[in-house]
Amino acid sequence: MANTYSQIHIQIIFAVKGREHLIKEENREVLQKYITGIVTNKKQKLLAIYCMPDHTHIFIGLKPNIAISDLVRDIKANSSTFITENNFTKNKFSWQEGFGVFSYAKSQVDAVVKYVLNQEEHHKKRTFREEYLDFLQKFEIEYDEKYFFEWIE
Repeated sequence: MANTYSQIHIQIIFAVKGREHLIKEENREVLQKYITGIVTNKKQKLLAIYCMPDHTHIFIGLKPNIAISDLVRDIKANSSTFITENNFTKNKFSWQEGFGVFSYAKSQVDAVVKYVLNQEEHHKKRTFREEYLDFLQKFEIEYDEKYFFEWIE
């Protein structure tokens, strides 16, 4: 889009269906590379990604040529198929419905990249549920418990 200028930085978070720990460490890097390819093919800039066993964080520089919901739909659909076809799990893999998306200023980019890449250490101190609720509160996002992720604790 000629003469269109933007600076949009967003963190996308979504969970494995049922919050099961299905993303194994030995598959994490190849899955991250695959998702990076999806984001790049959609002409978006991946800044950081980390797939935990039960959820994924993706931090991107978003261009205004795609709706966030379309991008997330494509990431989740294509990566689910990739995980299933490569036998990363015993059964068909799927992500939970929905996602979280949070926006950041340019001055916050370095801190968010570090945060995303430090997920493994971060979750030694806080559960994903605690982390996600903190995001919703910090960004003052209203939510309905009945539409919240399924939590298997």
